[in-house]
Amino acid sequence: MAKYILKRLLHGLVSAIIVVLIVMILIYSLLDRSTILAGDPNYSKIMSNARVAYEQSRYEIFGYIDYVPYSDYLLQIEREGEIDEETRSAAVLLGRTADKDSDITAEYVQKFTETYEGQGYTITRLDADAKSNGQVKSGGQTQLYATRNKPLITRAITYFTQMLQVDNIHSIPDEVDIGERGLTFTLYDPVYNPTGTEHKFAPAIIGNGTQHKYLLYFDDQFPFIHQNLLTLHLGESYTVNRGIDVFTTMTDSQGSYVLRPMTFPTGLQEESADNLHTAAYVAGSRAGNQVNEARFVDDYTNVTTFKTGMSRLGFSFVIGIISVILAYVLGLPIGLVMALRKDGLIDKLGTFYIVFIIAVPSLAYIFLFKSVGGKLFNLPTLFNVDSTDKLMYILPIISLSLPSIANLMKWMRRYMIDQMNSDYVKFARSGGLSESEIFTKHIWKNAMIPIVHGIPGSIIFSMTGAIITERVYSVPGAGNLLTQAINKYDNSVIVGVTLFYAVLSVISLILGDVLMASVDPRISFTTKDR
Repeated sequence: MAKYILKRLLHGLVSAIIVVLIVMILIYSLLDRSTILAGDPNYSKIMSNARVAYEQSRYEIFGYIDYVPYSDYLLQIEREGEIDEETRSAAVLLGRTADKDSDITAEYVQKFTETYEGQGYTITRLDADAKSNGQVKSGGQTQLYATRNKPLITRAITYFTQMLQVDNIHSIPDEVDIGERGLTFTLYDPVYNPTGTEHKFAPAIIGNGTQHKYLLYFDDQFPFIHQNLLTLHLGESYTVNRGIDVFTTMTDSQGSYVLRPMTFPTGLQEESADNLHTAAYVAGSRAGNQVNEARFVDDYTNVTTFKTGMSRLGFSFVIGIISVILAYVLGLPIGLVMALRKDGLIDKLGTFYIVFIIAVPSLAYIFLFKSVGGKLFNLPTLFNVDSTDKLMYILPIISLSLPSIANLMKWMRRYMIDQMNSDYVKFARSGGLSESEIFTKHIWKNAMIPIVHGIPGSIIFSMTGAIITERVYSVPGAGNLLTQAINKYDNSVIVGVTLFYAVLSVISLILGDVLMASVDPRISFTTKDR
């Protein structure tokens, strides 16, 4: 069994990687890259040459190209000691056209061109964009830069190798002076013992030189023990949730801030929603920032906040898992009764319901139940992330469970009837077994074998949410994240969500096989020697 699971897991992961590669090819090779700027609020405000340079900088951020502005090249060779600051300041002044460059500028422009053309870059110079009166337009200053397209294979390798990052005491560059690097283990977390006199038992591992200050800690939020040692990166969003990783977008809490008494590392006490356990390093974030200087003793100042609501995955999973439970609790017994009372009233009513769910578009009956539930039963029809009213879950759960109930009724009825008409049932009757024994020991058990294979998938895919249901009821879940990304050309989110779905598919298939083998002893995943 273990060998089979490992083999299936490896094959599944390879399949997931192939799926992501195909999506990358479709996105990065066939789609116009300029679409990623459609939702950029800064893009429309920039004009002329500055807009072109901004485009190149954004393409570099999102992995399309390598981009080196001429000014960055001069800063680099200054750091390397090739030129001094005075020379750099003179060389960086580009003329309106190449023939108007000073001698020193022309010299270093030539060096810049030779250096990067030799590395396969394309050199682009945009001469000053001037009005008819000779005045340079806003954003029309001369631009000089080198660009080189990143091969798709390089993008893919970078994506997968940087997906899982392990925090360590050298995560912050060694040239940054942050004092003594190392890890500290404490039984009395300073967040819970800010003055050092409370002695509340709260183990924690604290780092210096790490990206996150707290690598392991406990708090009062489920699952109560947390870690920042391993960080999963599925890709940075640039429109849906600008600058935030896809995985963080799905797992961060939502809603209004939850203020609580807080003692900051400096000893400052105030009501705050900051979660000090999530503190991450931001170079120079204290210098000149009065708020950070008053609160923090170092540059570990980037924190998340406590909020009233669950994460996208949280909302989707709660609604999804209750819908799954409801579907199995209702769908299987009704399907069983339909099979036992074949062509009876219950069977006819159940068949009508199945046909109705299959024939009517899901959007239609979701709106129907939304209208009925809202007007007749006065149930909430829109989700409020800050509300504690459990009634707002009812309509989304019912709407989501309706097709699953019908599907389980249909297949349970079919499998039961198939088993009841099997030859082994006739032999069992002739052997003197009672109908109850035949049902419990043979028919029911065999009919359940194909059903149980889908149980893990139903549970796991509760986390992905339901696109239509979540949109109709305004559920802040993960279901519409992919459609939002497609509509806003957020390619990074598309790739990340695709990988997330692919991995969940692999896990659900493996768990389905294991569960099916545990139900049916005839199924074995071991290879017998011959």
